[in-house]
Amino acid sequence: MSIKIGKASFWHVHAWDYTKQAQQHQDTIIAAVWDEDVERGRKAAEQLNVPFFEEFADMLAMEGLDAIIVDAPTNLHKQLMIEAARAGKHIFTEKVIAPTMQEVNDIITEIDKSGVKLTVSLPRLNDGYTNAIQQVLREGQLGRITYVRVRLSHNGALAGWLPQRFFNLEQCGGGALIDLGCHPMYLTRLFLDQPVTGVSANFGYITAKEVEDNAVATLYAASGAIGVVEAGFVNSHSPFTIEVHGTEGTLLFGTPEEKLLLRSNKASDDGEGWLEIPLPENRESAFEQWVNHIQNNTLATENIEIAVELTRLMEAANRSASEGCKISIQN
Repeated sequence: MSIKIGKASFWHVHAWDYTKQAQQHQDTIIAAVWDEDVERGRKAAEQLNVPFFEEFADMLAMEGLDAIIVDAPTNLHKQLMIEAARAGKHIFTEKVIAPTMQEVNDIITEIDKSGVKLTVSLPRLNDGYTNAIQQVLREGQLGRITYVRVRLSHNGALAGWLPQRFFNLEQCGGGALIDLGCHPMYLTRLFLDQPVTGVSANFGYITAKEVEDNAVATLYAASGAIGVVEAGFVNSHSPFTIEVHGTEGTLLFGTPEEKLLLRSNKASDDGEGWLEIPLPENRESAFEQWVNHIQNNTLATENIEIAVELTRLMEAANRSASEGCKISIQN
């Protein structure tokens, strides 16, 4: 039996991507649309040939509705997800879950009470290069991790293709870091593979928007390891880049080719040259994982833990940039 999904807004730039995933999956259908922008929502519903609801509660009350996909402004996530959880609807959401830990804790509390299945879209966790890097780390080929750097940037604020609503501080909770920077943030934390004890961040405003369009955040670990997260809306031809350094070797990806290169003292050549590591196929998407959790009554435990930690780090980075100081994190 198909899982009937209500689409909660087309605010986010990836909203139609998730809609298409739901349309293409053999076990899901888009059954309804709600949008805080009535005109946009009506237009989307007409394209999809499904009912449009001006009130979110009315969509949740639709007979047979099983789940929702949340692509609403970030500042509406708490309200929508708590209402959906209380109505017994499974939830797939664009990152971040919410901009503050207080909001996230409130959401998770309601989800735990209701027993609905939550999955957060953290797509780069499932990419082949991520899985290959984790395998190298598990094998210990880099020794103790000392430094991780991940960069993701585009020119959306310069070229004009990024919607103006993505520069709205109230709706977004920030700019380049909380949008694009989410991906390098969760990857950096993943590759550090140890608790972060402090965060410092600096924001730039090159196009004089309300939110930052150029950002860097530094993550500190008790071991002395450092993680650097970079994001921007004002950079042309900036490759997605990963560096992982350790006491015994280094991994590079995307500098600039999408190749994973390893140089390690523990390699067969004793680190004399760079070895290209084959990339495995991507794992199933976060959306597919969500459907499986609904069907098999399982929990996206790792996904949710990483998503919660993402908000913790993002909130600390925003505080650091605002207050001009390093923010300590209690683990």
